[in-house]
Amino acid sequence: MTTAATARPVTDSHMSWLGKSEAWLDSKGKGAWIAAMVLGFVFFWPVGLALLFYMIWSKDMFKKSRHQGCGRSRRMHTMTSSGNSAFDSYRDETLRRLEDEQRNFEDFLQRLRDAKDKAEFDDFMDERATKAAAPKEPETEDA
Repeated sequence: MTTAATARPVTDSHMSWLGKSEAWLDSKGKGAWIAAMVLGFVFFWPVGLALLFYMIWSKDMFKKSRHQGCGRSRRMHTMTSSGNSAFDSYRDETLRRLEDEQRNFEDFLQRLRDAKDKAEFDDFMDERATKAAAPKEPETEDA
């Protein structure tokens, strides 16, 4: 699981049996580590638990070996030059136009929400004024 075990040549004369086992599992890959952990749980659960903690602690189990650069956002990818200046200017102009349209649409939605809120408030105030203007019925007491 450690990179040190795979980065330099392994000499068996200076390594303990744990170091040799680690180097052997590293040479086989992640599947060998997982299989060793499962077998450790099957035969003697503390061994499996120790292997699980070691794999989590070393953090090599969760590193991605491929597709390191695929996490870039689309926006960053579109800002790189394609090498064609005409296409780049067209793309930049289109992106600017789309951003303006989005901003205008969001402004329109906000005005629409404000108008709806104002209409609801006006209705509330009209109802309140109507209730206040209506004559109150005298309360009758049953004696």
